[in-house]
Amino acid sequence: MAFTWQPDPNGLNQIVQLLRESQSPDTATQRAVEQKLEALNQYPDFNNYLIFVFTKMKREDEPTRSIAGLILKNNVKMYYASFPREIKTFIKQEAMQAVADPSPLIRATAGTLISTIAMRGDLVQWPELLPTLCGLIESNSPEAAEGAFSTLHKICEDCSDQLESNALNGPLNVLIPKFLHFFNHNSPSIRSHAIACVNQFIMSQPSALVDNMGHFIQSLFAVAGDADTEVRKNVCRALVMLLEVRSSDLIPHMNSIVEYMLVHTQDSNDVVALEACEFWLTLAEQSICVDALAPYLDRLIPVLLNGMHYSEIDIVLLKADIVDQHVPDRDSDIRPRFHKVKTHIADQQAQPDAVGSGDGEESDSEEEDEMRKEALSDWNLRKCSAAALDVLSNVFHHTLLPVLLPILKQNLFSPDWLVKESAILALGAVSEGCMDGMVQHLPELVPFLISCLADSKALVRSITCWTLSRYAHWIVGQPHELYLQKLMTELLGRILDPNKRVQEAACSAFATLEEEACTELVPYLGGILQVLMIAFKQYQAKNLLILYDAIGTLADSVGNHLNKEEYIRLLMPPLIEKWSVLKDEDKDLFPLLECLSSVATALQSGFLPYCGPVFQRCVFLIQQTLHQTQLALSNPEHYTTPDKEFMIVALDLLSGLAEGLGTHIEPLVAQSNILTLLFQCMQDSMPEVRQSSFALLGDLTKACFNHVRQCVVDFLPVLGRNLNPEFISVCNNATWAIGELSLQLASEMKAYLSLVLHQLIENINRPGTPKTLLENTAITIGRLGLVCPEDVAPFLQTFIYQWCSTLRNIRDNEEKDSAFRGVCAMISLNPSGVLQHFMFFCDAIASWSSPKEDLRQTFHKILHGFKSVKGAAVRTVTAWHV
Repeated sequence: MAFTWQPDPNGLNQIVQLLRESQSPDTATQRAVEQKLEALNQYPDFNNYLIFVFTKMKREDEPTRSIAGLILKNNVKMYYASFPREIKTFIKQEAMQAVADPSPLIRATAGTLISTIAMRGDLVQWPELLPTLCGLIESNSPEAAEGAFSTLHKICEDCSDQLESNALNGPLNVLIPKFLHFFNHNSPSIRSHAIACVNQFIMSQPSALVDNMGHFIQSLFAVAGDADTEVRKNVCRALVMLLEVRSSDLIPHMNSIVEYMLVHTQDSNDVVALEACEFWLTLAEQSICVDALAPYLDRLIPVLLNGMHYSEIDIVLLKADIVDQHVPDRDSDIRPRFHKVKTHIADQQAQPDAVGSGDGEESDSEEEDEMRKEALSDWNLRKCSAAALDVLSNVFHHTLLPVLLPILKQNLFSPDWLVKESAILALGAVSEGCMDGMVQHLPELVPFLISCLADSKALVRSITCWTLSRYAHWIVGQPHELYLQKLMTELLGRILDPNKRVQEAACSAFATLEEEACTELVPYLGGILQVLMIAFKQYQAKNLLILYDAIGTLADSVGNHLNKEEYIRLLMPPLIEKWSVLKDEDKDLFPLLECLSSVATALQSGFLPYCGPVFQRCVFLIQQTLHQTQLALSNPEHYTTPDKEFMIVALDLLSGLAEGLGTHIEPLVAQSNILTLLFQCMQDSMPEVRQSSFALLGDLTKACFNHVRQCVVDFLPVLGRNLNPEFISVCNNATWAIGELSLQLASEMKAYLSLVLHQLIENINRPGTPKTLLENTAITIGRLGLVCPEDVAPFLQTFIYQWCSTLRNIRDNEEKDSAFRGVCAMISLNPSGVLQHFMFFCDAIASWSSPKEDLRQTFHKILHGFKSVKGAAVRTVTAWHV
């Protein structure tokens, strides 16, 4: 029996009035209405009023009805489990009526509401939903059929896991053939929804789709030339996804598909063109790419180059040529940024492969992931075309150039600045994949590009900054007077450009140049710092964040060459002034703290005049965050969990201070409770907090072990519990800290070996362990062998192969030195432990460029001791190295 309910007229009028007022343009009115509506959630039948307004009050204006439906949808999302059963039933039956509403807006809102109920209430609890919708799509009423298909589309999108599960008795076996049947419906909207519904399941490949794959592909081909843009968009999207997961099914039709995508990458509708352009990105990742695309390169490259032009709308929105350096940034201009948590790298000159957030992502930092997500939010045909050219250059390499370069040669000198700008973008896009072929052209191209930094068009100046940064490695490798000096002069000029977009591009490009040039920038430091400090006074909020990065990168690149009085006078006053102005809760502290961390490490003793207040504020930020965290845990109803990034950045800045100041930090540590706070941070539930804590522990161990010593008995068990390689960066820093502690504890480390040794051996032998973690693990095992050789030597055979294979790849440094001394000590005690893999030990020794004399003699002694057993290998390495 259907549930019946009638509203109280006065209550209904009040709610309708609130819904109307919620559409007010006045922010204060909107907030007040929002609070009143939220307060109404305490009344169980408030949701009945909302569904009544949404479905029954057909004389009310559509926006008001739709808002009622959307508020109800949000309530379902948050509170559905607590709804009384009769109210759930009432909402369901009324929402189904609205699917066929004459208004497209109401139908769309009904579909969203129903899909949300299905997500929150579980499709299993609404068994009549799918059969009813399937009946409606057969309706003679266009509104009912379209509304039902739109709802099914949303359900397929939001509830695909449920539809594929066994709990529903295989609804896809019915739905997918039905969807395919509607590919040729006379309504473009229904055709589009039908394709979109099937598209939701391509990546997961349920059996119901696999069994109908041939029919699906043929049905796509049948509507490929559809006049409707939504249909064409969904066809392109389907083919791109099929290429990714079912390329073998497309190979027989590949020539036709490539022809189709060539046409539709140039579609008059930008959305269709973008979906088609995605095809080239996906194809570049497939093994068939070269065979499939080689015959079409001469047609594809011009299409991609045309797609890289700014559109008229882009130019209007970018307001590119205005002088806006004095215009303050809006909050919406500044994207959220994320601190790169400190990870110790064994070979500091090598490229790290695991500087993530401790969550198992080893190839990209959290910040890079976030930037990628942000880039997707304004992904367009220009960016997709450039990305496609980039990835294809990494497939075809120099063979792309005979097609590309003649076009670029013409376009670079085009009187149309939009064509010229896109050609400069293309040069940057192919810089990585085609570098070998580009080298012969760079002596001519680089001076031309440097001249483009003075172009009258701001967008040309900004893209030129980026493209030159892509060739920075080559430029730095040439005599400075040829290109580098001129490039620095022009790029520093663009850092002070009156256009904010150019400032941003120039500052980012200069940071890249700093990374490539490193200490080769030392002769030019005075001029660089003068420009950066002028920029510090001129930049608005957004570009100031990028400037912090450029300053920090400069400090990382030139190191203690920055520690000169004249440089410190230029650099520190504005940084400290900004530091003192920012409040403790201001997130602009994050990039400034990062910058100061790099500067403190580089300046070393030069940072001493500034270190006291900086150290104390970092300790305060850590203490405050820990206190707020404890309040939130003990009383979650009254306190919210604080943003722990304040604590993470403060920990990393303290690491920078400890690394830069060395023993000079000792008085500051002695006068603070930092080690007590550090112990709490080491046990935090957030991996990034633990990661930064272990980095700071290692740096404090090196700088002032006399203070750390008293806490070792507490610290080492925590370190042992964090040797879990599932959290790569946490494990990495914990491993490094154990190695630093072992050097200081010497033979006292024996008492703690059982906490760490077996897990370290397991980690070094674990398949797929990232390079950085392997290196730190090998060094720490070597150091444990150095201080406790009798206890570690019996396990030599269990790790020596992987140990040698790992450390042969890092450059000479103190960490490598101590690790090899430890292994040599273990071999002296247990020579049979290395016998099986002695060739690899010889190879590891040969990786040294110039070991210290006493270590060289140790190698000599071990090699000659094994001479009778492994003669050939010993003679080879002795002749080569010792």
